[in-house]
Amino acid sequence: MNKTARDENFPVGRLVSPKLRPVVQAYYAAARKADDIADAPNLSDTQKLLLLNEEEKNFFAVNDTVAGDLGRIFVGENLDCHLYTDLLEAFRRDAKNTPIEIWEQLLDYCKYSAAPVGRFMLAIHDESAAAYLPAETLCAVLQITNHLQDMKTDACTLRRCYLPTQMMNKYGVEFTDIYLTKATPALQALIKDITIRLKAMLKDAKILFSLIQSRRLKAELGVIFSLTNSMLKKIEKGDVIALRPKLNLLDWQKAFLAGIGLGLFTRMKLCKSNNKIK
Repeated sequence: MNKTARDENFPVGRLVSPKLRPVVQAYYAAARKADDIADAPNLSDTQKLLLLNEEEKNFFAVNDTVAGDLGRIFVGENLDCHLYTDLLEAFRRDAKNTPIEIWEQLLDYCKYSAAPVGRFMLAIHDESAAAYLPAETLCAVLQITNHLQDMKTDACTLRRCYLPTQMMNKYGVEFTDIYLTKATPALQALIKDITIRLKAMLKDAKILFSLIQSRRLKAELGVIFSLTNSMLKKIEKGDVIALRPKLNLLDWQKAFLAGIGLGLFTRMKLCKSNNKIK
């Protein structure tokens, strides 16, 4: 079944100003269509690659297609085409089911599968390039968190695994462990390792709040940070093999209260802290 915006964990673009929403919706629609192609269980690798190449052609042809509509917006807004075409590179890797050997390769994959979304959001808000690197870090955290959440689904429907082989070998994890009814102690240890890394990365990405000017975008980031923390706690405390973790209504309510507050007032607190240091 194809995903929609309602199926996503994080509210990317939901709090942007009304004038920017059509741009975000067009970007999401084109990205979702390409993602659905890469994840289609009834298509061969070759068919997926051909269709993804067709999406790229449509984008540059600015024709009457979902990708073409996005291409037209990119031309009008003078946006870098790589904000879309980098996503296609990630989807091509998914279509080929390219194995991930080491942690650094997983982060490199995220530079194509997730970072373009962050750069796109910064670009349409005319934010400083100084925010790009921490945004890339945040996007990698969101992407890998989704990988952990959907680990069993990806394995069962697509025989796809984003766990780095080197880390699996370190903990003695086999790919077939993902098909079991519950996580093995080895797999739980590997997941714990990854969540610790993600929490450290999330902490590093918090500098975004002091770099971004748009109050709406900062508020959205506050919500995303809160939801990410909630999901990582569920993954750590639960068993992603026995039961796919999901965000509940309380998680969302907490995110919109605490998260928006964090997004709106962190910069002010940072400034006050700096003044105290002086």
